[in-house]
Amino acid sequence: MNWTKLAFDWNQARALVAVADLGSLSAAGRALGLTQPTVGRQIAALEEELGLVLVERTRRALVLTDAGRQVADAARSMAEAGLRLSLVASGQAQDVTGTVSISATDMYAHYALPGILRHLHAIAPGLEIEVIASDEISDLKQREADIAVRHVRPADGELIGRLVREVTAHLYAASSYLDIHGRPESVADLAGQSFVAFGNKAEMVRYLQMFGINASERDIRFSSANGTVAWEGVRKGLGYCFMAMDFVRFAPEVEVVLPDVIDVKFPIWLVTHRELHTSPRIRLVYDVLAKALAVRP
Repeated sequence: MNWTKLAFDWNQARALVAVADLGSLSAAGRALGLTQPTVGRQIAALEEELGLVLVERTRRALVLTDAGRQVADAARSMAEAGLRLSLVASGQAQDVTGTVSISATDMYAHYALPGILRHLHAIAPGLEIEVIASDEISDLKQREADIAVRHVRPADGELIGRLVREVTAHLYAASSYLDIHGRPESVADLAGQSFVAFGNKAEMVRYLQMFGINASERDIRFSSANGTVAWEGVRKGLGYCFMAMDFVRFAPEVEVVLPDVIDVKFPIWLVTHRELHTSPRIRLVYDVLAKALAVRP
């Protein structure tokens, strides 16, 4: 091994990995227990050390360059190895094996879970994770899933629920759509516009009308029960829809619309069965999910 090549500061590389995974300096700072300026300085120092431009700052997001993605991927392997080392050193490592099923909405299953599962595999490589991607609420009592990521509090006394955090959603549309139809300056400007629904058109209309938007089901020009399919329609310019801020960083082609007026709050609950919660593998996955989902992107 060429030891002279390992001269850079690991904390700087860790900051880059956190930004790559979480999408912003502020989210990376919260995850690392640092201030946003400190994370920015660490990445700038790493760029100077390596002689590379690792990130570019656009109007709405922080974007990794090709070099930045390559460095982050290499550093991520170091982070996972370091995590395993810390677990061994602290005596927390255990031979956790078996299958754990996680139910989550299409959007969380697609955008949020893969990074968390990579982290889980680094901690307990013997785990096998099954993801059930569905906007339907899995019946934990019937063992349709071991753990569920839900937006409603569990009402059954046999279930354990943890409120992870509250999520904010706004109305979004693609820049390509807004370039053609105009950018609304008031709620009244949304009358007669095209909207995209996540499955239930009538429910979408009720949400729109809650905010004083004059809309009917004929204004829902595209809908899909699959959340990622509906969101892809929005990204391609088919109309407006509500979306959690968590996922907008993955879609630089969309713009928020009237955020000071149209603001939706909803909870993230992590739910499991009381009996399953005593299982070491369920407990491990549950705790890792809770910690990861609590971080605001």
